[in-house]
Amino acid sequence: MSGSRRVIVCGGGVVGLCVAHYLAREGFAVTVVERNPEDADSCAHGSAGYISPSHVVPVSAPGMVWQGLKWMLSSRSPFYIKPRLDPALLRWGLLFARHCNHEHLRRAAPVLRDLSLASRELFVELAKETGNAFELRTEGVLNLCKTEAGLEEETHGLARAANELGIEARILDARETATLEPGARFDVVGSVYFPLDAHLTPEKLMTELIRLLKEEGVKFSWNTRVLSWRREKARLTSITTTAGEFSADEYVLATGSWAGKMIRRLGLPLPMQPGKGYSLTIAQPRFRFTKSLILAERRVAVTPMGNQLRFGGTMELSGHSDSVLPERIEQIVDAAQAYFPEFRADDFAEIKPWFGYRPMSPDGLPYIGRFARIPNLTAACGHAMLGVTLAPITGRLVAETLTGRQPSVAMTLLKPDRFA
Repeated sequence: MSGSRRVIVCGGGVVGLCVAHYLAREGFAVTVVERNPEDADSCAHGSAGYISPSHVVPVSAPGMVWQGLKWMLSSRSPFYIKPRLDPALLRWGLLFARHCNHEHLRRAAPVLRDLSLASRELFVELAKETGNAFELRTEGVLNLCKTEAGLEEETHGLARAANELGIEARILDARETATLEPGARFDVVGSVYFPLDAHLTPEKLMTELIRLLKEEGVKFSWNTRVLSWRREKARLTSITTTAGEFSADEYVLATGSWAGKMIRRLGLPLPMQPGKGYSLTIAQPRFRFTKSLILAERRVAVTPMGNQLRFGGTMELSGHSDSVLPERIEQIVDAAQAYFPEFRADDFAEIKPWFGYRPMSPDGLPYIGRFARIPNLTAACGHAMLGVTLAPITGRLVAETLTGRQPSVAMTLLKPDRFA
């Protein structure tokens, strides 16, 4: 039993809120400290809202170094690194390259599978508890392939890896693909269907989590920035913030792509790069889907959310820059028209682009667990493009860690000290 042990969760994004939820259920006295106001945007808000057991291949996959070098030459590519002299980016890139091999894939893929499947179960439970206030849909995802080469790559890449790990993947031709989504016309040669995948409306998820946490007695300190950490020997004693000093028995780092910078003064290396992703949401689309979709060759996600349709994608490593590159938006619009001939550029003309920062670790795995040098500080960050997918299981793993129970998913590869 946790008794009345106090926990401060630094970060009020989807991961931080899920951490607070599962800690509150264990009886901890939880305070969430968030630098933005309650109604502010977060990385989750404009995301594709995917729950993706199919994503068993980490970002640091075999062949990604060469592919990334080719994509770097064009700011319209799915993966773009803005050239700049940045020692942290250079170190991250070297670590990333070191993990783009088959041995890392062999070790990481089962972990991503177990995390995603466990998280999917927790989402189903949460939907039942809340009357499905966040519009969870479990119809799967279609990875649409416009070319034979693309279908071949998906078949022998992600689909094979998923099937080998027990995640069902079906290879479909164009007619079979159209049968699963009869409400729209595709220009594709086929697809890979992952029945276990799901999606939700992330804005409604965030609203519902905050409501639920307030019911559970979780306290919030909005508009509060962490300025410094106080420690005595190997333990944190308090944090100094713009709203004063907060003290607790345990601290959780759930600040996404800012996590590495936040703990730099503690001497804890946590390699992280913000991977900027963009999305465009059409309020009244020409047609509606039942399933989420991925435009495979373009790496663009398409998600039905109530009456809306969201197109999201691209990975841009340009630091925490609020500038919007027009060519990144154009790439998403072009992809929509390439796969769905009935779409027009005018459909996107008046839409304000959204962007958010995905917290990218070099090996494509999140940081979850206690820091060895400061044992009352626990990491819950670095989820890359799987922040929504892995938020519930991250919360449960943190709760299991702080209560001293056996973790429900193996955490050996998730240690925050692995690059120390």
